[in-house]
Order: sequence, then structure tokens, then C-alpha cells
Amino acid sequence: MKQIAAAKFKEQCLSLLDEVDQDGLVITKRGKPVAKLIPIGADSAGLIGSLAGKVKIKDDILSTGVPWNAQP
Repeated sequence: MKQIAAAKFKEQCLSLLDEVDQDGLVITKRGKPVAKLIPIGADSAGLIGSLAGKVKIKDDILSTGVPWNAQP
């Protein structure tokens, strides 16, 4: 898989969009991967549900955890 520094990606973004292959392009910052560019037709459907059974939700995810009273 190809890698490119973020600064170089910024310079060449439009041409890289035309050249990206199915494997994608990893964008790095200070040598560490921060993003991956993949073509829209790439097989990313496997990501959906890939964390099923691996993530545990504690408490109410829709709550801030701070009690409040809406009455004046």
C-alpha cells in the first residue's frame, strides 16, 4: 500500500484522486498514518458491523450523565 506525507498530499491532491487504486493511499503526518484515501467503488462494505461483539456500551449513550430539571 502506498503512503504519502500530508504536505505532499495537499500539493498533489487532485492528481492523486485520479490515480488512487483499489488498495488506496495512506496519508501520514510525521510518519504516522492518519487517514486512508480509497476510491468510492472500493470494498469498504466489510467495515460496516466489523466491531459487532467487540465493543461494549456502558450506560445510556444518549445521556450526558448530568441530571437536570426542565421545570422552572
